[in-house]
Amino acid sequence: MKMTEDGVWWTVTAGPEDDGLTLGGVLRRRFQLSGRLYQRIVHAQAFRLNGRVSHTARTVHSGDVISVRIAPSEPYGVEPEPIPLTVVYEDVHYLIVDKPTGQLVHPIFPEGRGTLAAGVAHWLKSRGIAARVRPVNRLDRDTTGLVLFAKHALAHARADELLRGGRIERVYLAFVHGRPDPPEGAVELPIGRDPHHSMRRIVRDDGHPAKTLYRVRRSFSGGALVELRLITGRTHQIRVHMAHIGHPLFGDRLYGGREHPRAPLGRQALHAYRLAFPHPFQEGEIAVESPLPDDLRRLYAALEQEEPMSESGACRAERC
Repeated sequence: MKMTEDGVWWTVTAGPEDDGLTLGGVLRRRFQLSGRLYQRIVHAQAFRLNGRVSHTARTVHSGDVISVRIAPSEPYGVEPEPIPLTVVYEDVHYLIVDKPTGQLVHPIFPEGRGTLAAGVAHWLKSRGIAARVRPVNRLDRDTTGLVLFAKHALAHARADELLRGGRIERVYLAFVHGRPDPPEGAVELPIGRDPHHSMRRIVRDDGHPAKTLYRVRRSFSGGALVELRLITGRTHQIRVHMAHIGHPLFGDRLYGGREHPRAPLGRQALHAYRLAFPHPFQEGEIAVESPLPDDLRRLYAALEQEEPMSESGACRAERC
Protein backbone atom coordinates (compact mmCIF):
# COMPACT_ATOMS: atom_id res chain seq x y z
CA MET A 1 0.00 0.00 0.00
CA LYS A 2 1.17 3.52 -0.78
CA MET A 3 -0.39 6.85 0.13
CA THR A 4 0.03 9.54 -2.56
CA GLU A 5 -1.48 12.97 -3.13
CA ASP A 6 -4.39 11.48 -5.08
CA GLY A 7 -5.16 8.65 -2.66
CA VAL A 8 -4.16 5.16 -1.55
CA TRP A 9 -2.70 2.75 -4.14
CA TRP A 10 -2.49 -1.03 -3.75
CA THR A 11 0.03 -2.89 -5.91
CA VAL A 12 0.34 -6.63 -6.60
CA THR A 13 2.44 -8.73 -8.95
CA ALA A 14 0.59 -11.12 -11.24
CA GLY A 15 1.36 -14.79 -10.63
CA PRO A 16 1.01 -17.94 -12.73
CA GLU A 17 -2.65 -18.18 -11.70
CA ASP A 18 -3.26 -14.80 -13.38
CA ASP A 19 -1.47 -15.61 -16.64
CA GLY A 20 -3.80 -15.25 -19.64
CA LEU A 21 -6.67 -13.64 -17.74
CA THR A 22 -8.07 -10.22 -18.58
CA LEU A 23 -6.97 -7.24 -16.54
CA GLY A 24 -10.58 -6.70 -15.44
CA GLY A 25 -10.83 -10.26 -14.20
CA VAL A 26 -7.60 -9.99 -12.26
CA LEU A 27 -8.69 -6.68 -10.73
CA ARG A 28 -11.93 -8.23 -9.44
CA ARG A 29 -10.27 -11.40 -8.14
CA ARG A 30 -6.95 -10.24 -6.71
CA PHE A 31 -8.32 -7.08 -5.09
CA GLN A 32 -11.67 -8.62 -4.12
CA LEU A 33 -13.55 -5.57 -5.36
CA SER A 34 -17.31 -5.29 -5.06
CA GLY A 35 -19.15 -4.63 -8.33
CA ARG A 36 -19.83 -1.04 -7.30
CA LEU A 37 -16.25 -0.30 -6.30
CA TYR A 38 -14.93 -1.98 -9.45
CA GLN A 39 -17.11 0.25 -11.62
CA ARG A 40 -15.97 3.35 -9.75
CA ILE A 41 -12.31 2.41 -10.22
CA VAL A 42 -12.73 1.67 -13.93
CA HIS A 43 -14.72 4.86 -14.53
CA ALA A 44 -12.01 6.93 -12.81
CA GLN A 45 -9.23 5.03 -14.62
CA ALA A 46 -7.79 4.43 -11.16
CA PHE A 47 -5.73 1.38 -12.11
CA ARG A 48 -2.40 0.73 -13.80
CA LEU A 49 -0.80 -2.18 -15.63
CA ASN A 50 2.99 -1.94 -15.46
CA GLY A 51 2.65 1.73 -14.54
CA ARG A 52 0.27 2.69 -17.36
CA VAL A 53 -3.48 3.05 -17.75
CA SER A 54 -4.71 0.10 -19.80
CA HIS A 55 -7.96 -1.37 -21.07
CA THR A 56 -9.65 -3.89 -18.80
CA ALA A 57 -9.72 -6.40 -21.68
CA ARG A 58 -5.93 -6.44 -21.85
CA THR A 59 -4.36 -9.84 -21.23
CA VAL A 60 -2.30 -10.17 -18.05
CA HIS A 61 0.92 -12.18 -17.91
CA SER A 62 2.78 -13.57 -14.92
CA GLY A 63 5.13 -10.92 -13.56
CA ASP A 64 3.00 -7.95 -14.61
CA VAL A 65 2.62 -5.26 -11.96
CA ILE A 66 -0.95 -4.14 -11.30
CA SER A 67 -1.91 -1.14 -9.18
CA VAL A 68 -5.33 0.07 -8.07
CA ARG A 69 -6.21 3.35 -6.41
CA ILE A 70 -8.55 1.91 -3.82
CA ALA A 71 -9.08 5.22 -2.04
CA PRO A 72 -9.15 8.48 -4.01
CA SER A 73 -8.85 11.75 -2.15
CA GLU A 74 -12.33 12.62 -0.87
CA PRO A 75 -14.17 14.93 1.57
CA TYR A 76 -14.08 13.94 5.24
CA GLY A 77 -17.86 13.95 5.59
CA VAL A 78 -17.59 16.01 8.80
CA GLU A 79 -15.86 19.28 9.61
CA PRO A 80 -12.40 18.52 11.08
CA GLU A 81 -11.98 19.76 14.64
CA PRO A 82 -8.76 19.73 16.75
CA ILE A 83 -10.20 17.39 19.37
CA PRO A 84 -7.67 15.37 21.42
CA LEU A 85 -7.68 11.69 20.50
CA THR A 86 -6.35 8.61 22.25
CA VAL A 87 -5.17 6.51 19.31
CA VAL A 88 -4.36 2.92 20.27
CA TYR A 89 -3.69 1.49 16.80
CA GLU A 90 -3.05 2.83 13.31
CA ASP A 91 -1.89 1.55 9.93
CA VAL A 92 -2.58 2.60 6.33
CA HIS A 93 -6.01 0.96 6.45
CA TYR A 94 -7.36 1.30 9.99
CA LEU A 95 -7.43 3.57 13.01
CA ILE A 96 -8.65 2.54 16.48
CA VAL A 97 -9.49 5.26 18.99
CA ASP A 98 -10.32 5.06 22.70
CA LYS A 99 -13.51 7.13 23.08
CA PRO A 100 -14.21 9.05 26.31
CA THR A 101 -17.62 9.33 27.91
CA GLY A 102 -20.03 12.06 26.81
CA GLN A 103 -18.93 12.07 23.17
CA LEU A 104 -20.93 11.02 20.12
CA VAL A 105 -19.11 8.88 17.56
CA HIS A 106 -20.77 10.72 14.66
CA PRO A 107 -22.92 13.89 14.60
CA ILE A 108 -26.67 13.30 14.77
CA PHE A 109 -27.29 16.56 12.90
CA PRO A 110 -25.12 18.05 10.12
CA GLU A 111 -24.19 21.00 12.34
CA GLY A 112 -23.26 18.81 15.30
CA ARG A 113 -19.80 19.47 16.72
CA GLY A 114 -17.38 17.89 19.17
CA THR A 115 -17.80 14.34 17.88
CA LEU A 116 -15.20 11.60 17.70
CA ALA A 117 -15.56 11.64 13.90
CA ALA A 118 -14.61 15.34 13.79
CA GLY A 119 -11.49 14.58 15.81
CA VAL A 120 -10.59 11.70 13.49
CA ALA A 121 -11.09 13.97 10.46
CA HIS A 122 -8.60 16.45 11.94
CA TRP A 123 -6.18 13.61 12.72
CA LEU A 124 -6.29 12.46 9.09
CA LYS A 125 -6.04 15.99 7.71
CA SER A 126 -2.99 16.77 9.87
CA ARG A 127 -1.27 13.77 8.26
CA GLY A 128 -2.13 14.77 4.70
CA ILE A 129 -4.78 12.06 4.30
CA ALA A 130 -7.94 13.16 2.49
CA ALA A 131 -10.40 10.35 3.28
CA ARG A 132 -13.98 10.06 4.41
CA VAL A 133 -14.37 9.22 8.11
CA ARG A 134 -15.80 5.69 8.22
CA PRO A 135 -16.58 4.20 11.65
CA VAL A 136 -16.96 0.40 11.58
CA ASN A 137 -18.52 0.05 15.05
CA ARG A 138 -20.32 2.63 17.16
CA LEU A 139 -20.77 3.26 20.85
CA ASP A 140 -23.44 5.15 22.76
CA ARG A 141 -22.54 8.69 23.79
CA ASP A 142 -21.79 7.66 27.37
CA THR A 143 -20.18 4.29 26.68
CA THR A 144 -16.39 4.48 26.74
CA GLY A 145 -13.88 2.41 24.83
CA LEU A 146 -12.62 1.28 21.45
CA VAL A 147 -13.99 2.46 18.12
CA LEU A 148 -12.62 1.18 14.81
CA PHE A 149 -12.37 3.49 11.77
CA ALA A 150 -11.53 2.47 8.20
CA LYS A 151 -9.38 4.84 6.16
CA HIS A 152 -10.78 3.92 2.76
CA ALA A 153 -13.86 2.33 1.20
CA LEU A 154 -12.35 -1.10 0.62
CA ALA A 155 -11.03 -1.30 4.18
CA HIS A 156 -14.51 -0.41 5.42
CA ALA A 157 -16.15 -3.02 3.21
CA ARG A 158 -13.74 -5.74 4.41
CA ALA A 159 -14.21 -4.81 8.07
CA ASP A 160 -17.97 -4.69 7.63
CA GLU A 161 -17.89 -8.20 6.16
CA LEU A 162 -15.92 -9.39 9.20
CA LEU A 163 -18.38 -7.68 11.54
CA ARG A 164 -21.41 -9.21 9.84
CA GLY A 165 -19.73 -12.60 9.84
CA GLY A 166 -19.04 -12.43 13.57
CA ARG A 167 -15.27 -12.34 13.08
CA ILE A 168 -14.64 -9.09 14.96
CA GLU A 169 -14.33 -9.87 18.64
CA ARG A 170 -16.05 -7.12 20.64
CA VAL A 171 -15.65 -7.47 24.39
CA TYR A 172 -17.14 -5.13 26.98
CA LEU A 173 -16.84 -4.70 30.73
CA ALA A 174 -19.93 -3.69 32.71
CA PHE A 175 -20.75 -3.20 36.37
CA VAL A 176 -24.22 -4.57 37.11
CA HIS A 177 -26.55 -4.69 40.07
CA GLY A 178 -26.80 -8.09 41.72
CA ARG A 179 -24.92 -11.28 40.86
CA PRO A 180 -25.89 -13.05 37.63
CA ASP A 181 -26.72 -16.70 38.23
CA PRO A 182 -25.38 -18.77 36.58
CA PRO A 183 -22.15 -16.73 36.53
CA GLU A 184 -21.59 -17.53 32.85
CA GLY A 185 -24.08 -17.90 30.04
CA ALA A 186 -25.85 -16.41 27.03
CA VAL A 187 -28.80 -14.09 26.65
CA GLU A 188 -30.46 -14.70 23.30
CA LEU A 189 -33.60 -12.58 23.14
CA PRO A 190 -34.94 -10.36 20.30
CA ILE A 191 -34.78 -6.60 20.76
CA GLY A 192 -37.09 -3.93 19.36
CA ARG A 193 -38.27 -0.39 20.06
CA ASP A 194 -40.28 0.42 23.13
CA PRO A 195 -43.60 1.81 21.79
CA HIS A 196 -43.95 3.96 24.90
CA HIS A 197 -40.46 5.53 24.90
CA SER A 198 -38.64 6.75 21.80
CA MET A 199 -35.17 6.22 23.27
CA ARG A 200 -35.65 2.81 24.87
CA ARG A 201 -35.34 -0.66 23.44
CA ILE A 202 -37.03 -3.71 24.95
CA VAL A 203 -37.11 -7.46 24.55
CA ARG A 204 -40.07 -8.26 22.30
CA ASP A 205 -41.08 -11.25 20.20
CA ASP A 206 -41.16 -9.29 16.94
CA GLY A 207 -37.78 -7.66 17.56
CA HIS A 208 -34.45 -8.29 15.82
CA PRO A 209 -32.48 -11.39 16.89
CA ALA A 210 -29.86 -10.52 19.49
CA LYS A 211 -27.32 -12.58 21.41
CA THR A 212 -24.96 -11.58 24.22
CA LEU A 213 -22.47 -13.83 26.00
CA TYR A 214 -21.60 -12.93 29.58
CA ARG A 215 -19.15 -14.06 32.25
CA VAL A 216 -18.87 -12.74 35.79
CA ARG A 217 -15.31 -11.58 36.43
CA ARG A 218 -15.77 -10.42 40.00
CA SER A 219 -18.65 -10.55 42.46
CA PHE A 220 -19.23 -7.95 45.16
CA SER A 221 -21.87 -7.72 47.84
CA GLY A 222 -23.63 -5.00 45.87
CA GLY A 223 -23.06 -6.07 42.31
CA ALA A 224 -20.69 -7.68 39.82
CA LEU A 225 -18.12 -6.88 37.18
CA VAL A 226 -19.21 -8.73 34.04
CA GLU A 227 -17.39 -9.41 30.77
CA LEU A 228 -19.71 -9.40 27.75
CA ARG A 229 -19.21 -10.43 24.15
CA LEU A 230 -21.50 -9.23 21.41
CA ILE A 231 -22.59 -11.83 18.87
CA THR A 232 -25.00 -9.33 17.31
CA GLY A 233 -24.93 -5.56 17.57
CA ARG A 234 -28.39 -4.17 18.30
CA THR A 235 -28.93 -0.70 19.73
CA HIS A 236 -28.42 -0.77 23.53
CA GLN A 237 -28.10 -4.57 23.33
CA ILE A 238 -26.01 -5.13 26.46
CA ARG A 239 -28.06 -2.66 28.49
CA VAL A 240 -31.36 -4.22 27.41
CA HIS A 241 -30.29 -7.83 27.89
CA MET A 242 -28.75 -7.31 31.32
CA ALA A 243 -31.72 -5.28 32.55
CA HIS A 244 -34.12 -7.92 31.22
CA ILE A 245 -32.48 -10.69 33.28
CA GLY A 246 -32.61 -8.52 36.38
CA HIS A 247 -29.12 -7.01 36.38
CA PRO A 248 -29.21 -3.45 35.01
CA LEU A 249 -25.97 -1.54 34.74
CA PHE A 250 -24.93 0.89 37.46
CA GLY A 251 -25.87 4.43 36.48
CA ASP A 252 -28.14 3.31 33.61
CA ARG A 253 -31.29 5.17 34.56
CA LEU A 254 -32.91 4.48 31.20
CA TYR A 255 -32.99 0.77 32.02
CA GLY A 256 -33.50 0.78 35.77
CA GLY A 257 -29.93 1.11 36.99
CA ARG A 258 -29.01 3.19 40.04
CA GLU A 259 -25.95 5.18 40.97
CA HIS A 260 -23.53 3.90 43.58
CA PRO A 261 -23.72 6.37 46.50
CA ARG A 262 -19.93 6.59 46.86
CA ALA A 263 -19.02 6.52 43.16
CA PRO A 264 -21.75 8.15 41.05
CA LEU A 265 -21.10 8.03 37.31
CA GLY A 266 -23.78 10.05 35.56
CA ARG A 267 -23.73 7.38 32.85
CA GLN A 268 -24.07 3.64 32.33
CA ALA A 269 -21.13 1.61 33.66
CA LEU A 270 -20.13 0.15 30.29
CA HIS A 271 -16.71 0.07 28.61
CA ALA A 272 -15.72 -1.43 25.24
CA TYR A 273 -12.36 -2.79 26.29
CA ARG A 274 -11.23 -5.21 23.55
CA LEU A 275 -11.32 -5.39 19.74
CA ALA A 276 -9.69 -8.22 17.80
CA PHE A 277 -10.01 -9.37 14.19
CA PRO A 278 -7.93 -10.87 11.37
CA HIS A 279 -6.27 -8.14 9.32
CA PRO A 280 -7.94 -8.12 5.88
CA PHE A 281 -4.81 -6.96 4.06
CA GLN A 282 -1.89 -8.65 5.79
CA GLU A 283 -0.93 -11.66 7.88
CA GLY A 284 -1.93 -11.82 11.52
CA GLU A 285 -4.61 -9.99 13.46
CA ILE A 286 -5.29 -6.64 15.05
CA ALA A 287 -5.92 -7.03 18.78
CA VAL A 288 -6.12 -4.05 21.15
CA GLU A 289 -7.39 -3.45 24.68
CA SER A 290 -8.33 -0.37 26.66
CA PRO A 291 -8.01 -0.10 30.46
CA LEU A 292 -10.97 0.92 32.60
CA PRO A 293 -11.44 4.71 32.64
CA ASP A 294 -11.08 6.61 35.90
CA ASP A 295 -14.78 6.78 36.78
CA LEU A 296 -15.18 3.01 36.46
CA ARG A 297 -12.01 2.45 38.49
CA ARG A 298 -13.57 4.52 41.27
CA LEU A 299 -16.73 2.41 41.05
CA TYR A 300 -14.63 -0.77 41.21
CA ALA A 301 -12.87 0.50 44.32
CA ALA A 302 -16.15 1.47 45.99
CA LEU A 303 -17.68 -1.95 45.33
CA GLU A 304 -14.52 -3.74 46.44
CA GLN A 305 -14.52 -1.94 49.78
CA GLU A 306 -17.94 -3.36 50.57
CA GLU A 307 -16.69 -6.95 50.69
CA PRO A 308 -13.25 -8.63 50.54
CA MET A 309 -12.39 -10.44 47.32
CA SER A 310 -14.01 -13.87 47.41
CA GLU A 311 -12.99 -15.39 44.11
CA SER A 312 -9.51 -16.69 43.29
CA GLY A 313 -8.05 -15.34 40.10
CA ALA A 314 -10.43 -12.38 39.95
CA CYS A 315 -9.10 -9.41 38.04
CA ARG A 316 -7.83 -6.35 39.85
CA ALA A 317 -8.97 -2.92 38.71
CA GLU A 318 -5.54 -2.06 37.33
CA ARG A 319 -5.64 -5.14 35.07
CA CYS A 320 -9.26 -4.97 33.90
